[in-house]
Amino acid sequence: MHRVVIGETMSLKGLVHNVVIALGLLVFCAQLGWSQARLSAHWEDLTADDFRSAIKQSQGTCLLPFGILEKHGPHLPLGTDLLDVRYAALHAAEQEYAVVFPEYYFGQIFEARHEPGTVAYSRQLQLQLLQETTDEMARNGCKKVIIVNGHGGNEHLLPFFAQSQLEKPHDYVVYVLGRVETPPGGPRAKSTGPDWHAGEAETSAMLIAHPELVHQDRARRESGGDLGRQKLPENVYTGIWWYARFPNHYSGDGSLATLDFGQFKMNAWIDGIVKATRAVKADQESLRLQNEFFEKAAHPLDTHPE
Repeated sequence: MHRVVIGETMSLKGLVHNVVIALGLLVFCAQLGWSQARLSAHWEDLTADDFRSAIKQSQGTCLLPFGILEKHGPHLPLGTDLLDVRYAALHAAEQEYAVVFPEYYFGQIFEARHEPGTVAYSRQLQLQLLQETTDEMARNGCKKVIIVNGHGGNEHLLPFFAQSQLEKPHDYVVYVLGRVETPPGGPRAKSTGPDWHAGEAETSAMLIAHPELVHQDRARRESGGDLGRQKLPENVYTGIWWYARFPNHYSGDGSLATLDFGQFKMNAWIDGIVKATRAVKADQESLRLQNEFFEKAAHPLDTHPE
């Protein structure tokens, strides 16, 4: 009987010992998970040590939300594109962690130079600054840089910039996430004409991102109608085309905006960024192919059909 008690006592001690170990491991894992979860996605908010951890946690994937400073009708802030794209990028990073670069608005906006508050940098500076920015991001561990475009005027600039990365070798890859289409379903748009700038769609998005900056009651103080002052074939491009159609730098009717429409569009945008981030993290081919290309480009006479 005495031997049985000893066995039971040892068994109880073993059980307690195992429970203590399990609880310790649980606490350790929880602390580790909490440490990772609480890392800010904001580049500028991280300490130097936390930045190192953030790069590791993001697998070297960083977002560069790209906005602009320009007039947005009579009712939206000059930084609408910047504010919207950062809202979407930061919310996407909550779902799929990535380090998000600080405010960036050094893009193409020559067509709005006649409007107050517009900041239009020279084409040389736009490209040089963007190159040095992505170079510096990569030097700090961002080997996969996703430029998230939030401004229509960058739609030609950014693909050109990405293409120009083949000019000389880089140890990182630039990806450009362009326009994310809103899926079918959801609230129906009320606009019947062009709704391209500060109109129903963009105003609805700002009602989600920064409602305190929307002055919807002013939306009809100016016309966002299409004047159509050029008579050229659709496949003939000229830089003055936007001013010819929308001299007020306003396209659409912001007074039609709704919270429901804005939330639907913003959710789609965030989801598009999340999917792009996951795809880029999984991409193991782009850098390999880029390196292969640079090697062949250095010795073109040795290049033969595959």
